Amino acid sequence: MTSSRPGAGRSSDEDSALVDPSPRYGYLEYSPHAVSGDQPLAAEVAVAISYNGINHAVMMATPNDVEDFVTGFTLTEGVVDSPLAIRDIDPTPLEDAIQVEVTLSSRALSAFKHQRRNRAGSGGCGLCGVEALDQALPRLPERDAAPLPPLVHLTGLRERFQARQVLARDSGAMHAAVYVDGAGKTRLCREDIGRHNALDKLIGACVRAGLDPASGFLAITSRCGLELIHKAVRAGAGTLVSLSAPSSLSVRQARSSRLNLIHQPRRGAPRLFSPPPSEQNGHKHLD
Repeated sequence: MTSSRPGAGRSSDEDSALVDPSPRYGYLEYSPHAVSGDQPLAAEVAVAISYNGINHAVMMATPNDVEDFVTGFTLTEGVVDSPLAIRDIDPTPLEDAIQVEVTLSSRALSAFKHQRRNRAGSGGCGLCGVEALDQALPRLPERDAAPLPPLVHLTGLRERFQARQVLARDSGAMHAAVYVDGAGKTRLCREDIGRHNALDKLIGACVRAGLDPASGFLAITSRCGLELIHKAVRAGAGTLVSLSAPSSLSVRQARSSRLNLIHQPRRGAPRLFSPPPSEQNGHKHLD
C-alpha cells in the first residue's frame, strides 16, 4: 500500500533536494559565538495581585517598581476610582513570583466585589479573556479636551527615552513610558517587558509622587493599542504620545474620549491623530 503522507516514498536525498536554503524563505544564519552565562537578560516574574485576600490577576512583569505597577494597574483597570481607596500594598517575593496583597477601603472593596460578580477579569494583554463587548469597549469617563503640548516639548523625545531606559540599555527587550511635565521636563520613566505594565508603572509612579498626568503628557515606546488609550484616559491624562503609530480603533476611541493622541515618527514632524481636524479650530495647536 502506498502511504498518503506528504513525502512518503522519497529518499533522504530527494527530501534534502527539496529544501531551498534561499534567504527569501527566512532561514537564519546564527552567530558562531555562544551566548555566555552572564549575558544580561530581561527579568520576568509572575505578579499575583489580591485585593483584601481575594485573588484577582496574575501578570507577567519585570520585578522593578512593583508598588508603582500595582497602583497603576488598580487604577487603570477600574478596580478603584481614586488612589485614596488604596490603603496598603504589601509585596512578598517568592521564587519566580511576587505575591502582592492590596488593602482597599471598605467602600472600594464593596464596589470591587460587585464588579467581580458582573464581569470577567481581563488578561495580561489588556483585552484577552473578556467575555462581552461592553468589557472590551467600556464607557470611559467624560471629560474636557486638554491643550496640546508645545511642539518644543516633543523635541528629542526618542533620545530622552534612550537616556532614561537603564534596563533596556543592558538587556534590550524592554518597553518604556515617560512622563513629561507642563514645562517640558522629563520627570519619570518606567520600564517593563510588557507595554501595558510599563504604562501602569508610570501612572502609578505619578500618583505616588503626587504628579498630575494631566499636567504635561505621557509617552510610550510601544504600539498604541486600544487598551493603552483606556489606561491613559482612566489615569486622567490629557495627551498620549506614541513612538509607534496607533491603530484605527485607538484613534476613534481617543477622539471620542477627548484624549490628545500624537505619533512621533522616527523621522519627521509629530503627527496629530486626535483631536480630529474638524475640532482643531480654536484648539491650541502644536507649534
